[in-house]
Amino acid sequence: MILRLLTAVVLSILFGTSLLAQTASINGYIKDKNTGETLIGANIALIEINKGSSTNTLGYFTITNIPPGTYTLATSYIGYDTFQRQITLAAGDRITLEVELDPEVFQGEEIIVESEREQQEQKNIGIAQIDTDLIVSLPAVFQADVFRSIQLLPGVKAASDYSSGLYIRGGSPDQTLILLDRATVYNPTHFFGFFSTFNPDAIKDVRLYKGGYPSEYGGRLGSVLSIYNKDGNRNNNTGLVSLGLLSSRAFLEGPIKNGSFMLAARRSTIEPYLAVLRETTDGIPDGFYFLDFNGRLNYDLSTKDKFSVAFYSGGDYVDFPVFDQLVINLEYGNQTYNGTWTHIFSDRVFSNFVFTYSRYFNSPVFEFAETEFTQKNDIYDYSLKSDIEYILNDEHNIKFGAWLGGMTFRLVNTFDGETTFNQRLQSDYGALYVQDIWKPSQRWEINGGFRLNYFSSGNFLRGAPRLSADYFLTDRIRLQAAYGRYHQFLTLFSNEAFSGFDTWYIAADGVDPAWGDQFVLGAKTVPFEGYGFDVEVYYRSMNDLFELNPFIDDYAGLAYEEIFRFGDGYAYGTEFFFEKRMGRTTGFVGYTYSTTWRNFPEYNYPLLGDPQDSRDYPPKYDRTHDVNVVVTHPLSRKWTFIFNFNFATGQAYTTPSGRVEYSGNDIIGNELNSFTVQKLNATRLPNYRRADISFERNGTFFGMGDAQWQFQIINVFNTRNVWFYSYDFDDNPVDEVEVPLLPILPSITYTVKF
Repeated sequence: MILRLLTAVVLSILFGTSLLAQTASINGYIKDKNTGETLIGANIALIEINKGSSTNTLGYFTITNIPPGTYTLATSYIGYDTFQRQITLAAGDRITLEVELDPEVFQGEEIIVESEREQQEQKNIGIAQIDTDLIVSLPAVFQADVFRSIQLLPGVKAASDYSSGLYIRGGSPDQTLILLDRATVYNPTHFFGFFSTFNPDAIKDVRLYKGGYPSEYGGRLGSVLSIYNKDGNRNNNTGLVSLGLLSSRAFLEGPIKNGSFMLAARRSTIEPYLAVLRETTDGIPDGFYFLDFNGRLNYDLSTKDKFSVAFYSGGDYVDFPVFDQLVINLEYGNQTYNGTWTHIFSDRVFSNFVFTYSRYFNSPVFEFAETEFTQKNDIYDYSLKSDIEYILNDEHNIKFGAWLGGMTFRLVNTFDGETTFNQRLQSDYGALYVQDIWKPSQRWEINGGFRLNYFSSGNFLRGAPRLSADYFLTDRIRLQAAYGRYHQFLTLFSNEAFSGFDTWYIAADGVDPAWGDQFVLGAKTVPFEGYGFDVEVYYRSMNDLFELNPFIDDYAGLAYEEIFRFGDGYAYGTEFFFEKRMGRTTGFVGYTYSTTWRNFPEYNYPLLGDPQDSRDYPPKYDRTHDVNVVVTHPLSRKWTFIFNFNFATGQAYTTPSGRVEYSGNDIIGNELNSFTVQKLNATRLPNYRRADISFERNGTFFGMGDAQWQFQIINVFNTRNVWFYSYDFDDNPVDEVEVPLLPILPSITYTVKF
């Protein structure tokens, strides 16, 4: 296939000049008229010949091979008025346009129907897009959050009310590649994992590839979450201030000459509440705060050259007394920087070049009885990415590129001033990819590609074929299939209850990278105008998984490859998604049936059996059934009501079956006990249920700007959900005590836009 593509490219260069002279083309950008922000996934078409395109992630479109003539150029995007104009094209014309769309004030039924059908046709297999307005509006615990909104989608699991981690199609959070403006983010959480680091005010687009993703992405076994920040308003200076119980936010954007800027900041405001709790409750941090900053600067050198620089910096700082003699001090966070050059070589060739830098740091310090334990985990990651899109003809859209970079990993443990473990690994990495979107007919669309990955730590070279196919059975039914092989050169040791201790490890000599295959079948349908119903079935394998060996108490003196255990896993499931996007009442219902399994030698084997005869077991986050319902209904011009409900099978856990007492004490004076357990994760917590409601009131702030009140109730029925069980070993038999998740919880947020 690749040889055929290269041959076609050469022939098009040699003989395409005469063809280009006989036809015309249109390219350019589609933008929001009020802000100048480019729109991702907007539709543009020539009505008379039913020929069109949609904008890419940078808002760029191109339509080629247009016969000379006069046409009606129509542009549409959900939430915007349809734009139409007549355009006359002569042979050889190469026209560049900037189309500006007006946001809809009153949404007309006809416009919404047309936009919905076009959007439905763009739904590729495994992809979900989240409306940024919905992220801000959904009921959330204290704070609007990107990850909490994504957890409502089919195939995405939530570990608990206290975790914003993404468990997608049976994978752990480290199996999802998270990109912010194409730079990798390694720990995307704040407040012990309570919510994500992404400020919703600064976000322009959120796109989740749940599985079967194309060859332009790689480095993770499971999925990709790509987030783009706003460019900034190119027409007016605007801003926002939002005050909440947990955190407060500020946002500012505006034009500069030939460009725009955007700045966003967020800081925790929970400290006064923690101070009150410390007077009556034990185990409250003595000190805690988090903050993050986003910024972006854009400059247009010409209509063909655009430059931008962006940054993110965030961190958490905790001083936590666990009990009288044990205190934990912790700092962790992320920094990302990137510079982007977008260049249009011609109406057929679009390019994008990005330099990225990413840093993750984690530095817990444990002080017990004047003895200090420390750990320092750092990752420095810098890379250069290039993507070139070449529209060969109406049948072939070719994309190819490279991703080259270097990574430095460091992990240092100390005990009482003495270094007990010190590992520093440096690895260069690279990837080359090519893919072709081939449309052999009006009903078929095939995306074939190949990705070649290299990781110098261990000298690993891995190839990854990708293939997906779409068949348009009718204008309302789209059948899909996808296959891909994926590789992962990193793994994450994480504590679900507290993401601040997250530690990354990389592949090396003796530690092979993980790999897996994914198979996906899907159907996207439009059963009624303005409605959508999607079904996807998937199976994925996970091979050569590597993680810290939990049976090793002390890593001192061990070689790097000796601290891991190695195993395999697999997952499969079916996802259903029904949505309504027209009329006064909108929303969606999602249901997932799924299961995931792991197997590690010498782990979970029968009592008195062969340790090599290990049995499959479900990880804790496995949930067989998962249902989410989201409904939005405007009560009046000022008031809007939002409701969401979640039901999920209880998490897997291991039940103790007995205990054994020993004489003596451990190093902190506790009596020594051990217990025997039943099969690993063979028992389930009670099923999880939670309903949240939100009322929004829109108004003005003394006539100086728009304002909004959000009144929310989390867990409105005060359902007692179980987080985990704790066990009192002083009782015989052992006493099992429920540790609950969130009770009923009110929240108020006030936001002013100016």
